[in-house]
Amino acid sequence: MNLGGLMLNRYYAIFERLTMRLIPIYVLTGFLFFSESCKKEYTPRPRGYFRISFPAKSYKPLELSVPYFFQVPAYSTPGHDLLSPDQPNWITIEVPANHAQIHLSYKKINNNLERYIEESHSLAYQHSQKASAIEERLFINPSKKVYGTIYTIKGNAASPMQFYLTDSTRNFLRGSLYIKEIPNSDSLQPVIGFLIQDVLHLIKTTEWKEVK
Repeated sequence: MNLGGLMLNRYYAIFERLTMRLIPIYVLTGFLFFSESCKKEYTPRPRGYFRISFPAKSYKPLELSVPYFFQVPAYSTPGHDLLSPDQPNWITIEVPANHAQIHLSYKKINNNLERYIEESHSLAYQHSQKASAIEERLFINPSKKVYGTIYTIKGNAASPMQFYLTDSTRNFLRGSLYIKEIPNSDSLQPVIGFLIQDVLHLIKTTEWKEVK
């Protein structure tokens, strides 16, 4: 073998030894870099929700053949309760933009007012397992002979508001607000607050078509 070949073989041998010595250093450097990067604190972004736009508040009269009257949101669609065809005085008010419904059931009083009140109370408190609180307040409108109780149900309950109204002698009306979404009080709070105003307006404008 000539001198050039010997020098080339020696060069390859030196290069191989240097490479084998440097590999652990490369590995250690990479490990230290990765470890330092893992030590950086990760700060999660706060959870956000889409902005919800609402129409301006406006109302229209309820135009259904039922023994009571009130005003409903102009952006709602009232109709007879299709799931209860044997109850012609039961209605459902759809608010499609907010995936919401207001259910109203009507009954004639026949010496059974106390039972109707107790049933309404029990139905409201069926949501207590999911609710963080249930607030009650009386509603009294002597000029229209409308009296009742409003239940505000807070937390992740399916129904954020229920109520009953009566003239105490002849008419009994029970209502409940439902939002057809997975109950989440954080994300739905703007919608709930918007619709509760409509339910309160409905209650305040309630009249009986037949009062004795």
